[in-house]
Amino acid sequence: MFDEFKNAFSRHNNAHVQLIIINVAVFLLLAVIMVAANITESESVFSWVHAQVAIPARLAVFIEKPWTIITYSFVHDLSSIWHILFNMLVFYWFGKLFIEYLGSDKLIALYILGALTGAFFYLLVYNTIPFYQNRIPELGMVGASAAVYAVLVAAATLLPDYTFFLLLLGPVRIKYIALFYIVISFLGSVGLNAGGNIAHLGGAFMGYIYIKQLQAGVNWGGWITATLGWVKGLFAPSSKVKITYRKTEPRATSSTPNSKMSKASQDEIDAILDKISDRGYESLSKEEKEKLFNASKR
Repeated sequence: MFDEFKNAFSRHNNAHVQLIIINVAVFLLLAVIMVAANITESESVFSWVHAQVAIPARLAVFIEKPWTIITYSFVHDLSSIWHILFNMLVFYWFGKLFIEYLGSDKLIALYILGALTGAFFYLLVYNTIPFYQNRIPELGMVGASAAVYAVLVAAATLLPDYTFFLLLLGPVRIKYIALFYIVISFLGSVGLNAGGNIAHLGGAFMGYIYIKQLQAGVNWGGWITATLGWVKGLFAPSSKVKITYRKTEPRATSSTPNSKMSKASQDEIDAILDKISDRGYESLSKEEKEKLFNASKR
C-alpha cells in the first residue's frame, strides 16, 4: 500500500488522486484521535484538535487561526462516511476530466482557490448578515465541498456538453450536473447547513470565474503554482557537481546521427512530453521538437 501511495505522488498529471489520498489520510488520522479520545474519556483533546483545523465562523476567532482558511478543506465530518465519500467521488470524476485538458498544476491551484473563496463567502455572510448568525454554528466548518464545487463548475464551464453516463439516468451533459448541484446548494443556503451551502456557492463562483479568466489569458492560480514550486524546491536534493577532464573530441555536425543536439536522454524526453501535456506542441522550441523527432526514430 505504501508503494502504491508513493507511486501516486510520483505519477504525472495525478493531482486528483493525490488530493484524495491527502483527504482520506486526514480523515483517518482524525478518526483515530477521536476514537482514542473517547476510549480514554478525554473528548476535550479531540475537540481541541478539531478546533485547530475547522474554520470558525466568527471573524475575531478566525483571525487567531488564519491557517484554517486552508486546513478546513482537507477535513470532513466524522459522524458519517458519506460526507467524504460523495465529495471524493465527485472530485475524482470531474478532477480527472479537468486534468486531461488543463493539467495537475491548475487543478491544485483551483482546489485552493475554491477553498479560499468558499471560506470568504462563509465568513462574509456570518459576520455581516444577522440571519445567518442564528443558523451557522460558531464552532466552525469543515469539508472539501467548496473546492470540489470549484472543480465541478470549472469543468462544466470549460466543457459544457461533455457527457457522463449516470446510473439509472444514462447520458447527462455535465453542465446540467453542475446546475443541479448549484440549485441544491442555493436552496440549502437557508437550511440547516446554511454555512456549508454558502461555501459551496462561493467555490462554484470561483470555478466559473477561473475558467473564464483562463480563456481570456489570465491565470488566477499562477501564484499558487509558483509558491508550491518554490516550496518543493526547498526539499529537492541539491545536485552534486562533478568535474572531470577528458580529451577534446571533434565536434559533431547537426546532420550527424550521434550529435549531442539530436540525442536526448529519457529524462529530457519525459520533460518535453510533460510540456506538451501542459501547454501543447506549439510551445516547444525548435531544439525540443528536433529531440522529440529523433527520439521517435530510435
